[in-house]
Amino acid sequence: MTISKYFALFLFTTLLALTACEIENELPTNEIRQAPKITVLPASVVEADENNTLDFEVTLSWDYTQEVKVDYVTIPETAEEALDFQSTSGTLTFSPGEASRTVSIPVIGENIFENDETLKLELSNPVNASILVGAAVGTIKNDDEVNELVIPTTGYITPESYAGMELVWSDEFSGSELNTDNWNYELGRGNNGWGNNELQFYQEDNTSLNSGNLVIEARKESVGGAEYTSSRLVTQGKQSFRFGRIDMRAVLPEGKGLWPALWMLGTKINAVGWPACGEIDIMELVGNRPGRVLGTAHYGANFANHNFKGKNINLTNGAKFSEEYHVFSLVWAENKMEWYVDDILYFEFDRGDVGGQPYPFNDNFFFIFNVAVGGNLPGSPDGTTNFPQRMIVDYVRVFQ
Repeated sequence: MTISKYFALFLFTTLLALTACEIENELPTNEIRQAPKITVLPASVVEADENNTLDFEVTLSWDYTQEVKVDYVTIPETAEEALDFQSTSGTLTFSPGEASRTVSIPVIGENIFENDETLKLELSNPVNASILVGAAVGTIKNDDEVNELVIPTTGYITPESYAGMELVWSDEFSGSELNTDNWNYELGRGNNGWGNNELQFYQEDNTSLNSGNLVIEARKESVGGAEYTSSRLVTQGKQSFRFGRIDMRAVLPEGKGLWPALWMLGTKINAVGWPACGEIDIMELVGNRPGRVLGTAHYGANFANHNFKGKNINLTNGAKFSEEYHVFSLVWAENKMEWYVDDILYFEFDRGDVGGQPYPFNDNFFFIFNVAVGGNLPGSPDGTTNFPQRMIVDYVRVFQ
């Protein structure tokens, strides 16, 4: 082979390579993109009196040529379903070219002080994508002042008269000061925490009247060797009753360690002691169960023979007695008593229920209104308990 033949072969090979490059450059580019990664970002919202939304942003690492889907669900943490937010789940869809979507969680408004509360949005089951960050925390920030007193405007109410009965006594709390013709203050720590290992010091300063309501406030403050203060009011020696219908309209406090009560003791307590005098708990609430109240009768010839019987009633749909007014009623006749909440009968007690013990409930009784902190029934407050807490009483009425 001559040199010219070698040169001709080189030239032919070079031209062939250049032609191939030109053809390749003229072909359309089909870019193959990797599937994107999905991230959910933390979110927050300031709680308001009205309903709102907590908006989580969900993003793709880049837009994609295909439709992307991912499932989501809310997980409660310190925020409670149906009380603080509406539980939500579904599937989020990204259209081709879309890289950001929002999941909105309904937040339930309220005007009660609470700590900031959290829930979680969790992702699963991605389609045409993978998950990079699959859960994020949403924070519902409190907007109410810790000392803010809000008098509700809604709730159950009972009539001012009943057929065949007469209103014999009431306190509507409409003045500027507590009517001392009706009420005494019981003060201090009592014996053994008022017999129940309670933690509060009772003082007058925790009682006030506001917009036609009696307000008893439990506070976290050190007085008289106690870490908490509150008030306890009694009609002993001033107002006492036997039989009839008793209506008490009130809004109750909530929180672990809170123990509000609207109740009665027999006027013979100084002569015969407790429980021989009898005790009628028209309403008690244990603060970590804010949607449940108790009605109870206590009796017994002496302390060693103390007995009690009672029942509870729960509000429906996650409602709480702290949110609006409810009416707690006792219909009281000779040898029989009936307990009601909002005119719903939930507990009955009669002479036969005491067995061989004396039946003290045909004698006169006086009222006691108080908010205890701690004690045998509710236990002690903890870090979840917000102070101050208030029991707001609109009226107490006695019909016979």
